[in-house]
Amino acid sequence: GGGVFQGWAGGYPEIVKENELFERYYRELGIVPRGEWDAFMAALREPLPATLRITGYRSHAKEILHCLKEKYFKELQDLEVDGQKVEMPQALSWYPEELAWHTNLSRKILRKSPQLEKFHQFLVSETECGNISRQEAVSMIPPLLLDVNPHHKILDMCAAPGSKTAQLIEMLHADMDVPFPKGFVIANDVDNKRCYLLVHQAKRLNSPCIMVVNHDASSIPNLQIDVDGRKEVLFYDRILCDVPCSGDGTMRKNIDVWKKWTTQNSLQLHGLQLRIATRGVEQLAEGGRMVYSTCSLNPIENEAVIASLLEKSQGALELADVSSELPGLKRMPGITKWKVMLKDGQWFEEWGDVPSNRQTQIRPTMFPVKDEEKLKAMNLERCLRILPHHQNTGGFFVAVLIKKSPMPWNKRQPKIHQKLPQRTEDTEVTVANSDNGSECITEEPTLAENEESKKTQELQNSDTEQSKKEGVCGPPPSKKMKLFGFKEDPFVFLPEDDPLFLPIQKFYALDPSFPKMNLLTRTQEGKKRQLYMVSKELRNVLLNNSEKMKVINTGIKVWSRNSDGEQFGCAFRLAQEGIYTLYPFIHARIINVCIEDVKILLTQENPFLSKFSSETQKKVKDMAMGSIVLKYDPDPEKPDDLQCPIVLCGWQGKTSLRAFVPKNERLHYLRMMGVEVFKAKRKEEELESRMTEVQHRLAQTEEGMDVEDKEHDLVTKMEAEIGEESSHSPVESSAMEVENKTEDLDQSSKNANSHVSQESNGTNANNVKD
Repeated sequence: GGGVFQGWAGGYPEIVKENELFERYYRELGIVPRGEWDAFMAALREPLPATLRITGYRSHAKEILHCLKEKYFKELQDLEVDGQKVEMPQALSWYPEELAWHTNLSRKILRKSPQLEKFHQFLVSETECGNISRQEAVSMIPPLLLDVNPHHKILDMCAAPGSKTAQLIEMLHADMDVPFPKGFVIANDVDNKRCYLLVHQAKRLNSPCIMVVNHDASSIPNLQIDVDGRKEVLFYDRILCDVPCSGDGTMRKNIDVWKKWTTQNSLQLHGLQLRIATRGVEQLAEGGRMVYSTCSLNPIENEAVIASLLEKSQGALELADVSSELPGLKRMPGITKWKVMLKDGQWFEEWGDVPSNRQTQIRPTMFPVKDEEKLKAMNLERCLRILPHHQNTGGFFVAVLIKKSPMPWNKRQPKIHQKLPQRTEDTEVTVANSDNGSECITEEPTLAENEESKKTQELQNSDTEQSKKEGVCGPPPSKKMKLFGFKEDPFVFLPEDDPLFLPIQKFYALDPSFPKMNLLTRTQEGKKRQLYMVSKELRNVLLNNSEKMKVINTGIKVWSRNSDGEQFGCAFRLAQEGIYTLYPFIHARIINVCIEDVKILLTQENPFLSKFSSETQKKVKDMAMGSIVLKYDPDPEKPDDLQCPIVLCGWQGKTSLRAFVPKNERLHYLRMMGVEVFKAKRKEEELESRMTEVQHRLAQTEEGMDVEDKEHDLVTKMEAEIGEESSHSPVESSAMEVENKTEDLDQSSKNANSHVSQESNGTNANNVKD
């Protein structure tokens, strides 16, 4: 007490950016080119520049880029903050189409400076509706090197907090005219809480092709899919293996790494990293590509893992030469020689030097391959090392692996796929109970793994005895695996003859090609409140793996029950989240509106019909009341107007017309149309008072709006005011704090409003957790 703190973020003592062991370790390893050591260390001591990425998922990415360059970046010209001149943001030279930018503005400056409040609000709002990702530059590299096409089946093994997952989803939807790409992303994380952060991130992109699951990546189960009536093991075309690491490449933003750094972290993580990478290549299809990455500079976590993987693959894997990919990205080659150091500073050059009392800490796989011929054949120099001082980034490591043939322990496999026993039109999973699939992995597991496998098999067999209804994918049995965190509602696909669908089909004149089999709800009994949609391929995965997979979330909301609609012929209104997926199949209740109409819809809560253009009034006149689609098509002859199409969900009342669009999405469209939407920051007390009203807000009802919508709106407001980002740590911890705050509030709400936890009585429990 009484001391003056001149903290990096205010209120904290300055962390001394020195670590003698770190310097000794990396100097000795020679990972930095000769003569560049001082520049390397100086860069590590500088704050990391803020970077942002414009999502290429939406057709209007170019409009956002235009808005950024012509409006917000121009306002930064000649601006000084705390005596420091703000440098103009620069496009990352290696990122395609100028869709990624970096600036010298730190998060602290962005959030605290009144001159930058408008720009900061823009970033928070656009991030929330998925148009911008505030993501570290080096974190953008692995998805780009995966070379994703829209038909690829992708596994993201350690996906939270989700910025890389978002990139993968964007790549699937490269062609916006295809509502259901054939590919999908299964995003996994071992941490249940982080899975909900991941869901929140993925939902911003409104894709029917993403599934979030909760497993230990090192033992993620083999999934099965139905191929022409046969059960086959699902192999992935692309796998992103961004493993947990010591994170010493993140020192510029995680400054506590300076005082905590020791070689012990790498020694402890190496085994886990190798197990995860091994599990990844087992599930990779032949000819498929896996990217292994860490935000660490340490060869124990990088080249040692890759070398060990290549050695035990016996030629099944090879490192891809990606030197011609991402031109403009400065990189160093992977290293081939390194040593191992204990936290006390003791060095070991080879496994034979390690005393027996240290052999639990240091493993043989941590050392480089001694056989020069073997080492040469591995081509470890094809790995990428990103050093902070070369392009003002964090430190990073990437290796791109191609699978040429099955792994050696997978080779004794039956060529004929086994048919699984059928029962009550559902599938009982009996093949691959030890998570090895029909590929019959014959590598000797450890004794503990054998015991675990037997136990899992016995429990799984006993748990599948309870028969399930057709199309119901419940959560995995609690005995089979410990279910930490929230218990998930089941995923129930709509039966083909469900009477619920006919009025919907008729009301919106849905195209005969509409895939109604892909519709699902999250309740088995009672009224269905929400209808969600997944792609055909994810439906296949869900139906065939419910006993072995813990699914946290999948599908996008396409319809919400609205009791007012029943009197007009349809009890379900359209949901904005799924409108871009649904729109190609809708042939009725579409109103084409001009740009002035769109502005009225987005700025006024429930405007009278008389406020709209005469054309719109005429179209509405002959249409029955209820949910509608409002479509804006750009006029090429008016280049100053918004030049990308917009599809909005609306509601036609007796005398009014309204849009059902989340707040941040409204602000986004208005910005794109040149409407000033900036509002000065509200006081913190206002935020606190609103937080105490959560219970009241959730209990209220509003025309066409359910509890889930209100809750999402509340989360949005809180995030916008707290101003947190949605990228890798330390941002990840900030975003988690937001989640925890809302979660605490949600819990108190649940106690007073039991309908929140049951979809059949208000909303689905999963969205509460978002």
